[in-house]
Amino acid sequence: MGVDFLIRATFVRHGQSTGNAGQPTRDLVAMPLTPLGVSQAREVACSWRREPTHIVSSPFLRARQTAEPTCVRFPGVPMAIWPIHEFTYLCPANWADTTRAQRRPTVEAYWQRADPAYVDGEGAESFSQVLRRAESALARLAALPDEAEVFLFSHGQFMQAVRQSVGLAGESDDDKMAQFWPFEQRSPVLNCQKLVLGHAGGTWRLVDEDPLAAPELPVAMDSIAARADRARAGGRFGHE
Repeated sequence: MGVDFLIRATFVRHGQSTGNAGQPTRDLVAMPLTPLGVSQAREVACSWRREPTHIVSSPFLRARQTAEPTCVRFPGVPMAIWPIHEFTYLCPANWADTTRAQRRPTVEAYWQRADPAYVDGEGAESFSQVLRRAESALARLAALPDEAEVFLFSHGQFMQAVRQSVGLAGESDDDKMAQFWPFEQRSPVLNCQKLVLGHAGGTWRLVDEDPLAAPELPVAMDSIAARADRARAGGRFGHE
């Protein structure tokens, strides 16, 4: 790595959910994994090269189901629930039992509005609020004892917010929002993709370990077309 990190944090996006597979979404919190997602979660559990000191999950079911095989592999490490759940920017009550395709025009209108303080309705949060959640998660991780090795099971757009909090530290919420959606379209976080961070000297850095992870903002590691093809294959869209 070239740097001796005091704390290492690996965020993992959940496996394929029913929403990712194109099924109508009723409950964003209770949406489960598909059989493929369950298989992906098992592959993640087998992939770890280090033993964690902490396992953390979003409260959403699909993240907890993804974390479960890793918890089984490391039974001595308890799992904690942190508010690292997905960014829900559309009011859930307005979109129950809809598909990604049906929500697409409203999703695009949200990002075109480009207002980081805008809240779409009950159960939704603003772009600024998800950035504050990402910053809070990073601060909580930084407060852990030295040599902490943390695996965090989370969600794609929350992980992008974490990436921005590290890679675009110091930029305004307006600037981050202007860059977020174009970057998300070029380089979406795929199901079970990892984002590895290291902390030393009071600073977080992105660690280029996962061959699917984009190493820095705003340049993706491989071609836009290839990333888009993989995203479509994985059913990646919106806040599912």
